[in-house]
Parts: sequence; C-alpha cells; structure tokens
Amino acid sequence: MNKIKVVQIGIGPLGQKITQFIAQREGIEVVGAVDVSPELIDKDLGEVCGLDSMDIKIQSSTTKCIESMKPDAVILTTVSSMEKITPQIEKIVSYNIPVVSTCEELSYPWNTSQSLSERIDRAAKSKQVAVLGTGVNPGFLMDSLPTFLTSVCQDVQKIIVDRIQDAAFRRIPFQEKIGAGLTLEQFENKKKKDTLRHVGLSESIHLIASRMGWKLTKVEDILVPVIAEREIKTAAMRIPVGYAAGVQQIGKGYIDDNEKIILVFKASVGESNPRDSIEIQGTPTIKSIIEGGVNGDIATCAITINALKQIIHAQPGLRTMTDIPVVSFFC
Repeated sequence: MNKIKVVQIGIGPLGQKITQFIAQREGIEVVGAVDVSPELIDKDLGEVCGLDSMDIKIQSSTTKCIESMKPDAVILTTVSSMEKITPQIEKIVSYNIPVVSTCEELSYPWNTSQSLSERIDRAAKSKQVAVLGTGVNPGFLMDSLPTFLTSVCQDVQKIIVDRIQDAAFRRIPFQEKIGAGLTLEQFENKKKKDTLRHVGLSESIHLIASRMGWKLTKVEDILVPVIAEREIKTAAMRIPVGYAAGVQQIGKGYIDDNEKIILVFKASVGESNPRDSIEIQGTPTIKSIIEGGVNGDIATCAITINALKQIIHAQPGLRTMTDIPVVSFFC
C-alpha cells in the first residue's frame, strides 16, 4: 500500500500529538500543516511537536497548502462547533479531499445541527469524498462501541454507559475545560455561558438511538460539579477542598417516560475509580468494563489516524463511525 499523504489543519496540543503518533507509524506521511496562530506560522512542524525537523513549514493558508501538497486526506483538529467547522470542511472538500475531524459536534450532527449537516453532506457528495467526525468520546466509547455490542442481542431495552476518568493524566486544556480548580461560583458562571460542558453527549445519544431505531421523545443533559473532598495537587494546579475538581454530566434519552439511553460522563482530577463501562439490557444482557478506562488523549489521536484508511474509500457524504467499515489499527 502506498503511504497515505496527510495535511494537518490545527496544530494545537491535539494536533501536535497526532503529528508525533504519525511519525511513529508506517504507511502514513504528513506532507503539510496549517494553523492560524501567529506563534506557529512559518515554524517547522517537527520542532513545534518536539520532534526532529520535518522540513515542513506551518502555513496560514489552507488553500495554498492543499493546492501545493495534494494530500490524500486532511486531519482537521480546530474547533468543537458545527457552526465554525462547516465552512472549513466545505473549503477542504472543494478540492476533492476527504476529511477526518475531531470536532465533537460532527460525530452525529443530524439531530442537533440538521441544516449544517446537510450543507456538509451536499458539499462532500458533490465532490465524491467523505467527511467523518470521530474521537474517543464522542465517536467510540459512549456511542459506536455500545452499538457494536448489541450485534449479539435479540432485543435491546436499555443502554447505560459510564465513562469515569481521572483527569490528572489528561492535557491541561482538558482539565480547564471540565472546570478543575474553579470555585463553585466560577463553575456556575462558566456553566451558564455553555463553556464548561463535555461536548458531544447529545450527539452520542442520537447516534445510539438512530442505530437502535428508537424515536426519542425527550433528551436531557444535566451538568453538575464534582466537588473536591480533599486538597488535590498536580503539576499544573492546586485544588482546595470545596472547589470543583471536575464535572459530571448525565445525558438521558427517553421514549415517553421510559429511559432508553443513559450516558454518565464524569471527569475529575484525582478520581479514585476510573473506568469505562457499558451495559446492554436485553436478550442477552451484556456488561463490559474497561478497568482504569481508556486514555482519552492517546485514543483520540489513534482513532483519528486509524480512520484514515476507511474514510479515503468510504461512500461520499457526511459519515459517522457506524456508517464506515470498522476502524482498526493498521501499519
């Protein structure tokens, strides 16, 4: 197999880690990089990512980079919002280039952002390429993996997923995103501004429901702080007793008064029992537990890279992780 040539757009902490991972892999090659940050433009991609020089200058123009490098695919790690990422994707696919993105809202946007989903879908189909939103969560642990586990079920009554993480081992931006170290007042203020929540829980609920054929009548998304019961110290912060150590978010999907989907996302610094668990209530009932949980930063980078082979050959249009052949490691 020829090497997959990739342009990376977005060289923040996640994009940098993806570059590091690709440098360790056979069969994939970064040929170009784009970012809008003045601090990164014209710098060597390898040096920015803590590697040896790659002789690739980070550019500010997506157009110039794609036109000059002619990649097989683009990895897009810029924003979480469908509204912001839609024009970015439209520009990329206009060059007949497929896209794998870590945008959380892109993982299953058909219910939450229907008009934008249709725009992306039309643009991709007109150029005969596919667009995919993926990641560890949303994209895998709390949506596509539970649906795969139902493959052996004669019937399914309810799906419950818990993702409990110790955020002490995650990137600093992630710790800040979940409100670690804030006073409860600061936490509530950020919650009201909608800048604190884990993005993608509603999308995961809708993806599961679509695969099960369930027409939900109500979806809830409840967010509360995880309060530190002891002083917590990390290399990056000190969290006093009574401050927020993180966030707990519970998403529920109902049919009438019946809970059909329950997703519990809890991420806090110093969490004592991290795990990923999935329970399928049906025939048969299945419970799967990953002790310690899956490291989100490693998994998001890996699944984004591993999805490249599938997305290059996928049916044109806006796709989800359940639309394409099962993603696996490859070298």
